[in-house]
Amino acid sequence: MSPFEPASEQQMRQHFAQRVVHQARDVLQLWQRLQYQLWTTLTQHQIDDALLRWQRFAERYEDSVHLALALEARTAISAMTLEGGRLDSPSLRRVNEIMQRLAASGLRTWDDPANPAQLPPPRRPVGLLLGDLEASRHLARQLEFFGCTAQPLDSPAALHSCLREYPPAAIVIDVNFAGEGQGLTLAASIRQSVGESIPLVFHSPAEADTTTRLAAVQAGARAFVSGPLEAWNVLETLEPLLGDGPWQPFRVMIIDDSPAQAMHTERMLNDVGMITRCLNDPLQAMAELADFQPELIILDMYMPGCTGTELARAIHQNDRYVSVPIIYLSAEGDTNKQLDAMSEAGDDFLTKPIRSRQLVTVVRNRAARARGLRARMVRDSLTGLYNHTHILRELEDSCARAQREGRPLAFAMLDIDHFKRINDCHGHSMGDRVIKSLSLFLKQRLRGTDLIGRYGGEEFAIVMPGTTVDAAVAVLEDIRQRFAAIEYPARPTGVSCTFSAGVVAMAPGLRGHTLASRADAALYRAKQEGRNRIARDDN
Repeated sequence: MSPFEPASEQQMRQHFAQRVVHQARDVLQLWQRLQYQLWTTLTQHQIDDALLRWQRFAERYEDSVHLALALEARTAISAMTLEGGRLDSPSLRRVNEIMQRLAASGLRTWDDPANPAQLPPPRRPVGLLLGDLEASRHLARQLEFFGCTAQPLDSPAALHSCLREYPPAAIVIDVNFAGEGQGLTLAASIRQSVGESIPLVFHSPAEADTTTRLAAVQAGARAFVSGPLEAWNVLETLEPLLGDGPWQPFRVMIIDDSPAQAMHTERMLNDVGMITRCLNDPLQAMAELADFQPELIILDMYMPGCTGTELARAIHQNDRYVSVPIIYLSAEGDTNKQLDAMSEAGDDFLTKPIRSRQLVTVVRNRAARARGLRARMVRDSLTGLYNHTHILRELEDSCARAQREGRPLAFAMLDIDHFKRINDCHGHSMGDRVIKSLSLFLKQRLRGTDLIGRYGGEEFAIVMPGTTVDAAVAVLEDIRQRFAAIEYPARPTGVSCTFSAGVVAMAPGLRGHTLASRADAALYRAKQEGRNRIARDDN
């Protein structure tokens, strides 16, 4: 790009270049999900469609790097399809290599510790097809505060033009858009055009009856919202459909005294994108568990120094790992011994040698269930953020990691101002809306590597790894100003809310509980100084 190019043209180029990156990110996230599924005609169609769109965007906007990757990926996917989509196919490994290069190409620069204050780039716009165009525009402005771009559309023709040029991340559509029941009819044409790749959310201003909801499901609805649309409930609905960030591969620890066997097991799991760590000395298990934090453990039955069942009992005696599934992988063929091992401390028993598909299926299913259970155990039911106990545990772990690696870390505590007044004047339902709104706001505006918890009531805690106190204050100041601009419909007038915060930086030798105490003291000072501000502890 020439330095003498007009600023507006430079901005236009950057705007269109983002489309290539957004589509590349969609390809990466889709692949990370599809590789855990059986390879079917539908699977092939989904990835082919995404790759073709990526290639066309790269061609249109003259992005040679992405174009080369897209062409390589399409060739490898075609070869993999001819090989039947087998887990051990050479082409699948080739696709994984391409996706790894894509992931390393800077698509997630907002998680780069060198840029701690950088916000995540916006997703592709959400299409809004509401009966009232002005209401659509108002909702789009409110969503913008959360970092979510929305595009109001006023006609079916505008929607189809949008689908051809730059498909939205999701579509929110009134059941009666452009006429009685016409939103449902329009949804059918959307499905013919793009299949299941774009989530559809239907809206009805009044409570919908069973017939309407069934019609919406038959038209392809992934969710249904009744009543007034506000930014917080739109985002709350879209969040599970769009994903809360890139898909996180399962983390598996392999403990086997045979390096060759451990490497073989690791290769089978790596081929489908799982993250693994091998350990040949079982006596080092606790130190490695604390560092790696696996979601599942694969254990050999017979090892020097201890048996697999003895190590499994020792692991499960630690409260932090009591819910981590343990799978025995051994040459032991005696069924009674296998059952005894599982009754002692284990979730499954696999016999060597084992086929790749069997191992991957068992590990994937066990790890997925464990991840879902753990999410319920450590998250607050109202906001979906980490609960009080878990955010403090994450703070301790993050402090230890930051000191070990010599990296900065900031910790912040936030509190909604005059929250009791909101509950007293407008009811607890309004208070819950404000709490959920701020939780969504924090998730949207902070990085994927930042850890957010509901500390209690209207109080929140944020762990920001790789972040100086200056960068943390800058990010939170931006969030504070944007959050204060949101208005919640109420009678007789709308409600706006603010928050105060205390921020502290980690210093050598400090523990998590000390950081929490200092951040709490800084928060108290912000309240004393007038609220709606951020105080920092530089000691």
